[in-house]
Amino acid sequence: MSRIGLKPITVPAGVEVTIAEGNHVTVKGPKGTLEKQFDAALTITKEGDVITVARPTNNKQHRSLHGLTRTLINNMITGVNAGFEKKLELVGVGYRAQKQGNKLVMNLGFSHPVEMEDPEGITVEVPNQTELVVKGIDKQLVGNYAAKIRDWRKPEPYKGKGIKYAGEYIRRKEGKTGKK
Repeated sequence: MSRIGLKPITVPAGVEVTIAEGNHVTVKGPKGTLEKQFDAALTITKEGDVITVARPTNNKQHRSLHGLTRTLINNMITGVNAGFEKKLELVGVGYRAQKQGNKLVMNLGFSHPVEMEDPEGITVEVPNQTELVVKGIDKQLVGNYAAKIRDWRKPEPYKGKGIKYAGEYIRRKEGKTGKK
């Protein structure tokens, strides 16, 4: 049995969830609105302020969609209520970031600065030159944009330079040793 799929989702105050025909779920909250279409085979019901997801059979596809659907709906509710954020750190001499309007401008050791425009629904804050905070209501968009920023300079194992997630552990390697 799916332990996650069986858990009911409680809807907090200030969040409105609408389940339309064909499992089209719309979640409205203080931070915005999210919509998503889910598989029609599953049954999504709302009773009061509790949402439950049920599957029709125990075949493999229905079992895999059961927990996924419940988690996605829960993430939508969390996103419109509290939002999501990913913190990134720039490590290296001369690695800096700054905001220019809705553009993120980073100096990462290339011959040119790297400019990235914030996608719709995502904001990037730069508390200081070596820290970035990616915020938004859609967990998938926040994670994808943070990964795109990180892809410009992934942390390398010898000196630890690059863009890393806050709290990420970089496994260090020993450099070359001289021949004797």
